[in-house]
Amino acid sequence: MTPRLFFATLVPAIFAAAALACAAAPAFAQAPPVSPHPELGPGAKPPWVEPPKDLPRARRGNQTKSLDFLFGALKAAPDEDSAKSIEERIWAQWMASGSDTANLLMSRAKQAVEAGDHNLAIRLLDAVVEVKPRYVEGWNRRATVFFLKKDYAAALKDLRKVLTLEPRHFGALAGLGLIMQEIGSDKDALAAYRRAVDIYPQLKGMADKIKSLAEKVEGRNI
Repeated sequence: MTPRLFFATLVPAIFAAAALACAAAPAFAQAPPVSPHPELGPGAKPPWVEPPKDLPRARRGNQTKSLDFLFGALKAAPDEDSAKSIEERIWAQWMASGSDTANLLMSRAKQAVEAGDHNLAIRLLDAVVEVKPRYVEGWNRRATVFFLKKDYAAALKDLRKVLTLEPRHFGALAGLGLIMQEIGSDKDALAAYRRAVDIYPQLKGMADKIKSLAEKVEGRNI
């Protein structure tokens, strides 16, 4: 299944999940559900795929052609080290906004998140997506912050935008899977994780998630 076809089939599930998240918001506020990620320990947040701290400089030229080449290399990478190196180059392309204003806002949003001020981070990222509406990482970063705030409906809306602009965004797909798990839609979570691994076979932590969910959704092989 191609990335765009996969996303087209998942759109109804994203809308349904967003509606469910909105409807369940008061319940979340009163009594948070049991985390579907017990392996992380009490109170721990499920991991969200983030760009590495130190990224190589994004190469100039046609970004679409560069990403096409890098995703081909990512899928064929023979080991984790080489895959990680390619992943960093992909993130470098995604993070390149081409706007000094967007870069400054992204930097300040990161500082706000690190300081625990998620509301300020959201306001800064609102400005990013307004300044650069086709900047994938602006939407993805805002989805991340909404996830941290447990505003799953808003996070899903932003992930839908990310995957419309870049259907191969393995970070957004992994995030989509996390949210689907959080709201109890394990089948859709499994589909999102499998798509992420199809794009990035060595994406850390995905193999265990897929195995666990597949046993839960599809049953154990006899």
